[in-house]
Amino acid sequence: MTGEYFKLALLCALALLLIAASITDLRSRIISNRLNLFIAVMAPLWWLANDLPLWPGMTVQLILALSVFAIFAVLFAFGCMGGGDVKMLGALALWFPWQPLLSMLMVMAILGGVVTIVTVVHHRVTRRLGQPQIPYGVAISVAALWLIGERYLNQFA
Repeated sequence: MTGEYFKLALLCALALLLIAASITDLRSRIISNRLNLFIAVMAPLWWLANDLPLWPGMTVQLILALSVFAIFAVLFAFGCMGGGDVKMLGALALWFPWQPLLSMLMVMAILGGVVTIVTVVHHRVTRRLGQPQIPYGVAISVAALWLIGERYLNQFA
């Protein structure tokens, strides 16, 4: 039972970090490297709490995270995403197996579209100059929070 409390504590800590990422991204359009580092560093604790074996479990998570980071780094290179967003996606990929991660990315894409539309409309209504900066970290965080919540809410379905 103690192990379940530890897992819940890790998920709560991750949720708090995701909320902090959303708030800072909304306020300053920056997701702290330190925040992304905390997300990444907590993942091995999550693996150990879930008895993930070194091979293939932990190795697959590392490969998955590096792959997600590389794919989104290409989008960063084309100016489609911010660096903090890319780092946060790589760090979150350490937490989730590939199937739930794909679900999270789909939800993130839909929410990202909504965030983009709202940001562009707000930018135009307030007649600001220059290109609007999209707080995509909000979409990433909400999608990850959805994934965390789904784990517990689906037990009632």
